[in-house]
Amino acid sequence: MSKLADVARVIERAQRVLICGHVTPDGDSLGSTLALGLTLEQLGKTVTLAGPDPVPEIYKFLPGVERFVTGPPPDGKFDTFIVLDCSTPERLGEGYRDLLHRDMVTVNIDHHIGSADFGEYRYVDPHAAAVGEIVFDLFGLMGVKISPEAAICLYIAIITDTGSFQYDNTTPGTHRRVAKLLEIGIPATPANIRVYEEKPRAFLRLLGAALNTLSESPCGRVCWMTITRDIILNAGAEDEHAEGLVNYTRRIKGVEVGLLFRETAAGSYKISFRSKYFVDVNKLAAIFGGGGHLRAAGCVIQGDLNKIRKEVVAAAIRATGGNNH
Repeated sequence: MSKLADVARVIERAQRVLICGHVTPDGDSLGSTLALGLTLEQLGKTVTLAGPDPVPEIYKFLPGVERFVTGPPPDGKFDTFIVLDCSTPERLGEGYRDLLHRDMVTVNIDHHIGSADFGEYRYVDPHAAAVGEIVFDLFGLMGVKISPEAAICLYIAIITDTGSFQYDNTTPGTHRRVAKLLEIGIPATPANIRVYEEKPRAFLRLLGAALNTLSESPCGRVCWMTITRDIILNAGAEDEHAEGLVNYTRRIKGVEVGLLFRETAAGSYKISFRSKYFVDVNKLAAIFGGGGHLRAAGCVIQGDLNKIRKEVVAAAIRATGGNNH
């Protein structure tokens, strides 16, 4: 694995850069991508920001987001391909993972435990709360000044992946980095309102429908909700409106593991895992071919919903040391 200083030197040499995050971009993926892109343009480089999926509505206030290209990989001659926040090539999405085999320098920057080994230059720090922290440190090594526009993007990257500093991936270093971003003069309060307090009506309708499916294990340590395509359609919602819903499953006192089963296509389900105190949901998700972080992880499974739910819930109960009787 490369050192971050090596990655900095590679990026300094780049001239025509394509930067990409993961499918269904979240705050860290998008914020890190935008911050890096805006800063490299500041250095005189030609930058294209892209990804297979649309930008969620709650992040459309971020600087530079209007230039984010969605859909198939954009045409262009790039000398460097930078991948952010992708634990596996598959997370890049259709078409984009093929770019890893093109004749250009590939750089992979990530913070997921068990991140796959891909990219000519690869830097993974599982101790970083967000890729936004790594990008912040990268700017320091490159000796570049962080603009207010890049700073607000990094702030969103960090606060969303730390749950507004509530998750135990938050470190003293996290707060020190954010303090420096605040010193730049970012509009932190309006940004927090946009992300956490201004939800579309479709989100609230979807939340109400999801809460109607709330179930709890006999031992009281595992709680889950289920969202089918019909539920999403009837709520007038989009997949992006399901972001954050899993957190409601662990808010019940006594629940250690919260789960959200979301149908993404016919017979295909994304399962989100969250825990409070002691269960490593990265290991739990890995049982089903997924992964992530200590307290937040996910996987995708194809098959019968009832069977999938039974197996995942049983595994979660075992992980908590509870019983199903």
